[in-house]
Amino acid sequence: MTVTGFTRYPPFIDDLARSESGRLLHAELGRRWPESTDPLVGIARYALLPAGKLLRPMMTLHAAEAVGGSPADVLPAALGMEYLHVATLVHDDIIDADTLRRGRPAVPVAFGIPNAIVVGDHLIFTAFQSIVESGAAVPAGHVAAAVAALAEAGRDLCRGQMLETQLVGDLDEGARSYAEMIRLKTGGLFRAVCHVGALLGGAEPQVAAALARYGEHLGVAFQIRDDLLSYVATPEQTGKPATSDLNNGRPTLPLLLAYDAATDAGRVELMAVLHRRGAGPGDVEWVAGLLAEVDAVRSARRQMVEHAERALAELAGLAPSPSATVLAGIAHWMTSETA
Repeated sequence: MTVTGFTRYPPFIDDLARSESGRLLHAELGRRWPESTDPLVGIARYALLPAGKLLRPMMTLHAAEAVGGSPADVLPAALGMEYLHVATLVHDDIIDADTLRRGRPAVPVAFGIPNAIVVGDHLIFTAFQSIVESGAAVPAGHVAAAVAALAEAGRDLCRGQMLETQLVGDLDEGARSYAEMIRLKTGGLFRAVCHVGALLGGAEPQVAAALARYGEHLGVAFQIRDDLLSYVATPEQTGKPATSDLNNGRPTLPLLLAYDAATDAGRVELMAVLHRRGAGPGDVEWVAGLLAEVDAVRSARRQMVEHAERALAELAGLAPSPSATVLAGIAHWMTSETA
C-alpha cells in the first residue's frame, strides 16, 4: 500500500522550526529544562528534549502575533502547550504500553510507570503556571479566560481518552463515536493552543473564538493524518511501531472506513483481527490488503482535507500578516498532500 506526497513533516514545517520563532522556542525550552540531578527535572527533560518541531507552541506564538500581540510576551505559555502535549504522550504510552516514543525508549520504559505518571502530572501543572507567567501584558480577564481554555481542553482530552478506551476492539461503536473522540482528544488541544495564543495576544472574544475553531478543525485533520501515517509510514518516520494501533485494538479512521465498506465476511474477519490485536499470522498483510481494496486511505484523506479547509475558513477575519500566513500555511499543507 503506497501513498504519495505524505511525509512526516513537509519542508514548510521544517522551515518554521528553523525560523526565528522556532529558534527562540528551542533555546528557551533548553534554558528552562537544564540537565539536573533532580530526578523530576531530569525525567521531564528526557520527555521534552530533544524537542520535535514544536508545532503547537509555534501555533500559539503565531496566533498571538496574528491578533497584534507580542510573541515574546507569550513565549512561556507557548511552551506550556508543549508541556501539556508531552504529558499526554507520556500518559498515553502508559495506557497503550508502547515502548518507543520519538525513536527511543518511552518514558515509562526508561524510568518506570510510577515516575512517568508523576512527571506527566508535573508537566500539566507547569503548563498552567506558564499561562499565568505570560499574562502581564493583557488584562487579567484574558489570563483567566486562557486558563479556562486550557482547563477545558484538559477535560476534553480526558473525556476523549475514556471514549477511545471504550472503542478498543469495537468497530461498531467506533463508527458511531470516532468523530467525537478525536474532536475531544486531539481537536481539544489544538483548539486550546490557538485560543490561548489569541487571548494572551489581546484578541477580542469573537476573534479568539474563530482561532479556537480553526485549531479544533486543524487538530481533527491532524489526527486523521496521524491515523493514515500508521498505515503508510515507517516506524523511523513515526517514532513508534508500525503495528501499534492494531496491537492496541484501536479503531483508527482507515479501519473504520474499511469496516463500513467491507463485505459481511470481511467485517467479521476485521473484528477478529482487532480482537487478536493483529497478532495472528498474516493479520497485518490482510488488513493492508483490505484497506487497498476499499480505498480506505483515500477516503480518510478526503475527510482530513475537509477539516483542514474548514480550519482555513475560520481565518478569514484576520488582517493580513506573516503570522496569519503561517497559520493558513499549516492548514494548506494538509489540503495539498496527494494520496
